Amino acid sequence: MVIGLPAVNRDPGRFADPHTLRLDRADAGRHPAFGRGVHQCLGQQLARIEMRVAYRALFDRFPTLRLAVPATGIPMRESSLVYGVERLPVTWDQP
Repeated sequence: MVIGLPAVNRDPGRFADPHTLRLDRADAGRHPAFGRGVHQCLGQQLARIEMRVAYRALFDRFPTLRLAVPATGIPMRESSLVYGVERLPVTWDQP
């Protein structure tokens, strides 16, 4: 049996408003993307630190960074084992 983690991570029974990307989501502590128990990813803490550093640096460098299209227009990768966006068009105001 193979369980699709993208489907599990979008469970409305587990997460409030699961289809909305919220980087400040308070209930993400038990998010199963990094696995559970003995199958937990060893690199998850490094990945979390990298995301904190990278997002902060990105938004510090480009404070007006925003989506270039409506959120509903972002194409999602659905025919892959790894769920995510196909592309993420962004724009920002030049100083």
